[in-house]
Amino acid sequence: MAGLTLTVVSPEREVLREEDVTLVLAPSVEGQLGILPRHAPLITQLEPGTLELRRGAETQHFSITGGFLEVMDNTVTVLADASENASEISRERAEAAREAAVRDLEEARRTHDDMMTTQARLALLRALARLRTVERSRRG
Repeated sequence: MAGLTLTVVSPEREVLREEDVTLVLAPSVEGQLGILPRHAPLITQLEPGTLELRRGAETQHFSITGGFLEVMDNTVTVLADASENASEISRERAEAAREAAVRDLEEARRTHDDMMTTQARLALLRALARLRTVERSRRG
């Protein structure tokens, strides 16, 4: 059976283009989404999380901070707000970003700053997605 073609694009670059992918797992706003070859056409919104691809015994993990996913004719296209391969993520920087976002969120709540609250929540979601991606890639 022919595999999937997976392309992940962010505004800055083409992050990934892989052929013969056997499974794509994506963090949809409706929950975890699994895509196998011959999947029905689909467009869905993605939330911050980990995009996983499998090709045989090989697994790769990518952090994404939201965006959209389209499935059409065995082609999966991810238009990500931002995306990084797990190997590109510095755990220390992601942890520092998480801590900064938590501090900003506490400050925003203390001052009742709605704009700062929204920005801090988004920063926290991005940092947590990056940390989860690193953890998942280490587990296999």
